[in-house]
Amino acid sequence: MLLSIVIPALDAAETLGAVIGAIEEGSDGALALEIVVVDGGSIDETAAIGERLGARVVEAPRGRGRQLIAGADAAAGEWLLFLHADTRLGAGWMSAAASHAGDPANRETAAVFRFALDDGAARARRIERLVGWRCRFLALPYGDQGLLIGRAFYQALGGFKPIELMEDVDIIRRIGRDRLRVLDVPAITSAARYLAVGYMLRPLLNLFCLALYFSGVPPRLIARVYRWGG
Repeated sequence: MLLSIVIPALDAAETLGAVIGAIEEGSDGALALEIVVVDGGSIDETAAIGERLGARVVEAPRGRGRQLIAGADAAAGEWLLFLHADTRLGAGWMSAAASHAGDPANRETAAVFRFALDDGAARARRIERLVGWRCRFLALPYGDQGLLIGRAFYQALGGFKPIELMEDVDIIRRIGRDRLRVLDVPAITSAARYLAVGYMLRPLLNLFCLALYFSGVPPRLIARVYRWGG
């Protein structure tokens, strides 16, 4: 079974190498693997790093939704794993992914990983617990937890939408609580945004963006608020 890992990237030279390295370190041969980096017009060495590390690099218009769509279209895998360019998969990720993908009962389910931050501070653990609560009670993981999904199910859902922000919330809502699993392997995301803005303000901005989305505000306008937070 071939798993295609799709990584939308924009000026991600500082993190992409570690992300691909973690994928390879956690590969145990349980799945055949391809990595597709979708560059949205980087002006740094993102594309070069991806190519040097053996990824297939494709270009797409800037915008995570559009990049994810392009990556899925370019990928060859029966299963797809969408992963942010600043998120490293923890040890054992492939075994967990193979177990999920290999179970026929999961043909119409999707899975995400457990959220973690690459900051040893206690405040980071508090954020992790809050995200865990959101996933358990609201069934609302974000894209920084990855998304593992069979291609047939992805296509049946209509795939990602070509929107600038909230593409992750949009597809998770279409998947639904009963068809979503959380794999007990961490997806370790960069804490840079939290460190830049603050461990109180960043979650509040995220919550405000989510409220705007559910209120019907266009994602292109929500993106301005999100970018204000770094």
